Amino acid sequence: MINLSDIPMFSDLDRKFHKELKESIHLKKFKKNSIVFYEGDESDYLYVLLEGSVKLYKTSPKGSQIQIKRMSSPNTIGEYACFEKIPFPVTCEFITDGIIGLLHFNNVYKYLNNKEFSLGLIKSLTSKVVMLFSILHKETILSSEAKVADLMLNNISIFKRLKNNEIAGILNLTPETFSRIITKFKREYIIKMEREGLKILNREALKIIVETNTVKNCTNCIANFKTKSAIN
Repeated sequence: MINLSDIPMFSDLDRKFHKELKESIHLKKFKKNSIVFYEGDESDYLYVLLEGSVKLYKTSPKGSQIQIKRMSSPNTIGEYACFEKIPFPVTCEFITDGIIGLLHFNNVYKYLNNKEFSLGLIKSLTSKVVMLFSILHKETILSSEAKVADLMLNNISIFKRLKNNEIAGILNLTPETFSRIITKFKREYIIKMEREGLKILNREALKIIVETNTVKNCTNCIANFKTKSAIN
């Protein structure tokens, strides 16, 4: 299990603070698919992800999940909601077995006068803000094809680790839409599927899809690529 010193918010604290924090944290084990908290729940605790991975998502009026982020240990969850004493804006669910450390916010307040701790808290909150800006950009600017292309360019390993329906969930696409895009990319010889997993044949085509937000403007570069590679 992760030590508190491995968590960015606590890493710069003196060892005596680690001992105090460890004695203040209540450990809770979770099974895969267990809910840590629901959107709208209130809490006086900072959630410290000590083991495993979770997904954070909102639920649309129609009941579908809008996935915000996946997080792995070590990490902290719900800083802003606890700090501002507002309900959690998302639901947190484990995608593996894991362990959460519950630290009452009264204990967090005790350390706010500590420069290193306060800086760690600010960094943690700032990283979440940057993450939300990135999500907002992708959800409001990028087309479905561009979102898939962007993920292929920046995190190709995820296509080897997760099933298609899980990747679709991360991109907030239906499995059917995701499947159609993969088929389109294969048909245009942008990618191909091998035994080891997905392989990119034309990175330039993916970049153009992200930049232009459409697959149509990439026709010429794909045709040229097919000609140069003698692909029939």
